[in-house]
Order: sequence, then C-alpha cells, then structure tokens
Amino acid sequence: MIQGSWRALLWIGLSQLCALSLWYSASVIAPELIENWNLSSNSEAWLSAAVPIGFVIGALFSSYFGIADRFNPRKILALSALLGALLNVLLITVDSGFFGILLRILTGITLAGVYPIAVKIISEWFPRKRGLAMGILIAALTLGSSLPHFIVMFFSSVNWKIVIICSSVLALVSSFIVSFILEDAPVKSKKLPFSLKVIKKVVMNKPVMLANYGYFGHMWELYAVWTWLPAFLTASFLTYSPEIPHWFIALSSFVSIGIAGGIGSVVGGVISDKIGRANLTILSMFISAICSIIIGFTFGQFIWVTLIISIIWGVSVIADSAQFSAAVSEIADVEYVGTALTFQMCIGFLITIFSINLIPIIQRIVGWEWVFSILAIGPIVGMITMVKFRRYEFNKK
Repeated sequence: MIQGSWRALLWIGLSQLCALSLWYSASVIAPELIENWNLSSNSEAWLSAAVPIGFVIGALFSSYFGIADRFNPRKILALSALLGALLNVLLITVDSGFFGILLRILTGITLAGVYPIAVKIISEWFPRKRGLAMGILIAALTLGSSLPHFIVMFFSSVNWKIVIICSSVLALVSSFIVSFILEDAPVKSKKLPFSLKVIKKVVMNKPVMLANYGYFGHMWELYAVWTWLPAFLTASFLTYSPEIPHWFIALSSFVSIGIAGGIGSVVGGVISDKIGRANLTILSMFISAICSIIIGFTFGQFIWVTLIISIIWGVSVIADSAQFSAAVSEIADVEYVGTALTFQMCIGFLITIFSINLIPIIQRIVGWEWVFSILAIGPIVGMITMVKFRRYEFNKK
C-alpha cells in the first residue's frame, strides 16, 4: 500500500509537471505575441491574467456542481490535460489578440480540472504524511509552471511557436500518464449527488475558512511574483549590465521560480508534518513578506545580490502553498473534500487576477524599487488568520 501510494505520487507529480507547463507557455513569449497580434504593451498583463481568469471560471463551475466529488477524478484530470493541450497548440494558428486571449482563458478552464483534481487524488492516496505528499505535488506544479522559462532558453531565438508546441506535447504526456499508467486510489470518497448544500457546508466550516483566508493572502502574492519577477530581473540585470545575455535572465527566472520553488515545496511539506500546517505557513509567509519588501532595494545593483534574494523569495513564497490544501483536506468532512479544495482555489486564483494586473499600474507610479511591497499585504493577512487556525489544528490532534 505504501509503495503503491508513493508510486502514484510519482506519476501524479510527473503529470502535473507536464500539464502545468501550459500556464505560462504564452507569458514567456508575450513580446512576440504582442507583436504578432498587434497588441498594446498594456495587454501583456491581460495575457498573463487570462489563464487565472479561465481557472476561476472552471473552478467556480466545478465547485458549484461538485464535479470533483461526483465523478472519477483521474478521468477528469486526463480529459482536462488533453483539452488543455489542444487549446494551447491552437495559439500558433491565430493572428488576433482577441482569439488568442480567448484561447488562454479556455486553457485556464481546463487547468481547473488538473491542479485541484490532483490534490483531491493525493488526499485519497495519502491519509497520512499528506503534507510531504502535497509538498512534492506542488513542487511538480512549480517546476511545470516555470518550465516555459527553461524551454525559451533554447527555442526563443528559433521560433516562438516551438515553445507553444513543446508545452502542448508535455500536456499530452500528462494525459497519457493519468489515463494509462496512474491507477485509481484504493480508497475513494463517497460520490455525492449535486447539492448547493455542499458549498454551504464549506463556507460554514470555520476552521476550513480560516485556512482558506490564509490561502487567499498567500495567493495575493504568489502568482504576481511568478508573473512579474522575470520582468523585474530583466530590468534589474540590464540596468546593471546591458550586455547580459538573454539566456542568463531566463535561467535566473527558472531557478528562482522553478528550482527554488520546487525545493521550497518539498522542504515545506517535510517541516509541516513535524511542526504543523499553521506554524509552517506562518514562517513561510513571514519570510516571503520580508523578501517582497527588500528585493526592490537590490534593483540595478549587483546581479548576485538580486538573484540570492529572488531565490529565497522563490523558496518561501511557495513553501506553504500545499499546506493550505493539506489543512483543508484534513479539516473538511471527507465527502466534500474535493469541492472544498476547488472552492479554495477558485477564490484564491480570482484574487491573483487583481494582484497580477495591479503590479504594472503601481510600477509605473513608484518604479521597480517599491512595487513589490504591495504584495506583503497578502502574507501579513495570511499570518493573522493562520494564528487563529492553529488552535483548531492543535485541538484536532
């Protein structure tokens, strides 16, 4: 059983790594898309926000109808990854910004059937040591989300379409893994008929909502960092040294978001299983809030100073992410865990749309030196709510 669980985690993690490459597949080539689609530079924020918008729509639909708790989650994940791959590759055929952003929204909808569903599957496979298992899952998600930065190092100088094709192929691999290699969990939760009472149960569960509020603060920061940190590093590095090669900037983004984030997710999972979900999230958000405030002071300074702070930020900003989901999966009643997780992510990703689009507006006013300070609000609020959640976690034990 234990071997089967860890084997399932390997395949689920690999599928997430592949499928989540769809998230930033267009963002990393935004300048090329803006030129090809004749968009204004301001449209880059909406190009980045399109996937979260779609994710929110998909997650709202899924949680409203309780899809994660009514149907086989493995089949939902496989189908979603397949559809995401097909929608993503269609980007190479369009020459209109409207249809391009529409395709990104539809891709985001499919990803609502990938990430939350994978967390649901993990909760079925791991009744124990769930923190580490979910940490590994989020590590795969983080690496997958940052993978386009790695791909662009090799292919951006050739053709931007190759980046899109590569991410779609990876999503197809994800669908294949889940369809033909991953097995269903031996212990499944009871399938519920559709009822709006399920959502009401989630909202009325105080400890679940406290964990959700912590997650919402975390999400205010996370995707704004992942979206705009590469732009910050580009501007900072070029200010310090205009001759710096593009591949080094792309590698720095991949290391700061993907490698550092992957390490942070796994280490966070190990620590949280020992000190508790609340304590780990409070520590992680404290460090990330500090990083969001101080990284601006390194703008245009020594590259290695900026890079070290960005790596620390990359570790801390994601180290707690899996533990909010783990907390909800442990506190919520087992029959509506899938809906509770999807609801959590629906609201969380809705929040990211605002923070992602706020950053360029604030940046034009205060510059790169101060813009990320606004993100510290999220983890500060998150820390306060997780302090309150801690006593429920303690009582449950």
